Amino acid sequence: MSNSPELQSCRYEVSNDDDGAKTLHIQGRMDATTATETIAGIKSILTPPLTAVLTVDLEKVTYMDDFGALVLVELKTLMARQKSNLILKNADQRVKEILKILKYDALGEPAEPSRKPSVNMFVRLGEAVFGQVSDLNFIFTFIGSVCLSLIYACLHPRSLRFDDIFSSMKKVGVDALPIVGLISFLLGLIMAFMSSVQLQQFGANIYVASLVSLAMVRELGPIMTAIIVAGRSGSAFAAEIGTMKISDEVDALFTMGFDPTRFLVVPKIFASVITVPTLTLFSNLFAIMGGLVVGVFMLDLTTNAYMTQTMKTLKVFDVFWGFLKAAVFALLIAGIGCLRRFQVRGGAAEVGQATTSAVVSSIFLIILADAVFAVILRYWG
Repeated sequence: MSNSPELQSCRYEVSNDDDGAKTLHIQGRMDATTATETIAGIKSILTPPLTAVLTVDLEKVTYMDDFGALVLVELKTLMARQKSNLILKNADQRVKEILKILKYDALGEPAEPSRKPSVNMFVRLGEAVFGQVSDLNFIFTFIGSVCLSLIYACLHPRSLRFDDIFSSMKKVGVDALPIVGLISFLLGLIMAFMSSVQLQQFGANIYVASLVSLAMVRELGPIMTAIIVAGRSGSAFAAEIGTMKISDEVDALFTMGFDPTRFLVVPKIFASVITVPTLTLFSNLFAIMGGLVVGVFMLDLTTNAYMTQTMKTLKVFDVFWGFLKAAVFALLIAGIGCLRRFQVRGGAAEVGQATTSAVVSSIFLIILADAVFAVILRYWG
């Protein structure tokens, strides 16, 4: 027999049965005041190796609350570790209800491996279709909102937030000028070098200037500038408003009476449409300078001859065509960047996905629009 003299309200003893098993008799109150010392005392007398079966007799327990039930939970956990069984005897209905809440019967049993429910192929197809329809609905709603906001801004110029427009112009144009200039210079240099290898065989070195200038002004200048801006500014647009979206700042603007599209999207669209064509002009100039370096130092052309041939090749229509393409590309970049960030739901991971989606979608639409322009130019000419 083992007894705890400190606990007058909760006593316990262990008796040996005829079959070699042991029975733990508990009597008195099992509550918050006695639970801790009761657990420690019982553990001290139940030293390994334990019997295969331990019976706990609760007949003389006068009161038990949640803390008292935890004594039984701890005992069952101890027996389960020793691969022994614990049997409750004479437990009243209230005790059984408490143990059911604590999932007493499941203690010590091996957890069943959870299986991922298989999703039917048609269910997944239906979810994808509904997701695409929902995205299309959001896209058309967004386009309508942007068009209405642009019309309102044109009719009410004072509603434009010029500080935000100038700030976005700096981010899109001025900050991107070094990288655009470097890439365009190297691109013009490479084009001139590769074309000179073939043209030198026919003594047509002078046409290197025509090739570089026409290719850059009509095609490569606008598209390369747009891709760089999409990677820099389009992703920044998506990350900026995406972060505002998940932090409920966009909802706060709407609550305060501001139109989020007019407040956040319109300044960035105006800034992009104004800045990207200007940036394209600098891209063309740097590319021509790259070709000039090859023409002067490798093809024995004079600076005057190279520039004269460039001016003969280019027409006002070519420059205008490049400006028009750049403006359309800028509209696509700003629109897609703002669209993706308004679609952000959830946490920071969604912002990253929206940023990636904005860049990929912008580049795809830029190339698609360029193909459409090429077809238009072919049949127009």
